[in-house]
This record gives sequence, C-alpha cells and structure tokens, in this order.
Amino acid sequence: MKIGFWGYPDPQVSEKIKNQYPNAEWVDLDIDFNAPKTNILPESYCKIIKNIVDNSFEIKPDLIIAPIGKDKCDSGWFVSKVLEDKGFKVIPTIYENLEPKREIKICTSNLPLYEKFQLITAGIIDTKIYNKDYTQVKATAGFWGVPPNDLEILKLFPNSTYVYGWTRCVEAGTPADIDLEMYVDENIPTVFYAQAFCSKTQLAKYLADKYNGLYVDIDDYASNSIKAKIEAFLRLR
Repeated sequence: MKIGFWGYPDPQVSEKIKNQYPNAEWVDLDIDFNAPKTNILPESYCKIIKNIVDNSFEIKPDLIIAPIGKDKCDSGWFVSKVLEDKGFKVIPTIYENLEPKREIKICTSNLPLYEKFQLITAGIIDTKIYNKDYTQVKATAGFWGVPPNDLEILKLFPNSTYVYGWTRCVEAGTPADIDLEMYVDENIPTVFYAQAFCSKTQLAKYLADKYNGLYVDIDDYASNSIKAKIEAFLRLR
C-alpha cells in the first residue's frame, strides 16, 4: 500500500488513514525524485506541482491525500482534479486552522538548515519528531519560504539560520497562517526564496524589499551564479 501526499494534509485525515493502513508507505509527492516527465502540465510551471504529477505516474500511489485550500495553493487544488480525472484515488483536504499546535523549536535550533527542513517535513506524518527537544541558537541568518526543489542550496547557510515562511507554519501546525508566514525577525540577513512560477513569489519579493533581504526564485536547480549571490549576501550583509 502506497499513500502519496503533498503539503500539509489535515492531521485528522492523516491519522485516520494511518490507523486504517498502519503498514502503508507514505510518499511526499512534492519531492524531486527525478521521475520521468509526463508533460501534462505546461513547461513554464511550478516545479513542485510538476513533481506531484510526475511522481504520481511513476510511483502510482494507491491513494493520494491532497491539500487544496489556503494550506497549499490553487495549483494544489487544480492538480488534485487533474489526477482524479486521470484515474487516481484522491482525498482532498483543507486545513486552515490558525491556532498553533506546537512551539517553534526546529526552526530556531542549531541544526544544519538542510536537516531542519528534513525534520520539519518528515514531521508532517511522523509527528513525534516535533515533540523532541532541540538546542536553540541565536540567529545569524534567515531562510524564508517553502522547502525548495533544490535542497542542496540549504547547505550554503550556517547552522544558526532561522527558518521563516510556510515551513515555519508547518512546524507550528498552521500551514494557512498568513500572518505567521509573513513574520521574520528584523535585522537578520534573510534570503526570501520562492519556486519560480509560484504565487508565493509575490510575498517573497515584497518581504525581501521590506526587510532588505535577498529575493531568489529558482525554476529547477540553482545555477552557480545564484549560489554565489546567496553566499555573497550571507557574507556581506
């Protein structure tokens, strides 16, 4: 039994399905597994959404849990209907709770940024990850945004990097909390990242201008020039 999901599914739905299929393999369809291209979506489109489609056809999950509200995006809603039309069994969820479920600990810890993102996203299904204690650190840099398609760019940042944006909302358990998503600590050099062709580029650009940060949007994988720009910003800002 394979269960695919994206974003942050309604926890009650996830728990119900985990109890129903305790031995199922859960697969985060957002992640780039280098699945063959289906060419169902436009070439100039959000890479994360294209991952969802390509992975679905490659992995062929028996069931897909599909966030479609403000906790994800309109593209998540649209792609849920495309996959359903293609014959996949899709359970749409909307989780727009604004009451924090958890204290922010991973985002502000001394772990490498790459590991922070791995833990936060893994905790969507394995919630015990969020309950552990993590050593806190004073921020010297910030990363705002969703988990990037190119996770390798996270290795450019120091361990003392705080996580902001939608990923911070995930740790809090409030993926639709726009106020928390727009929150950053002032005077911390922050890279505001968004996936190219994603509507969150609007927030990323606005907040980067407001807080004198670095706005970055990447289509697929980061070029050497983008990596150099991030490194220079972190070093000189």
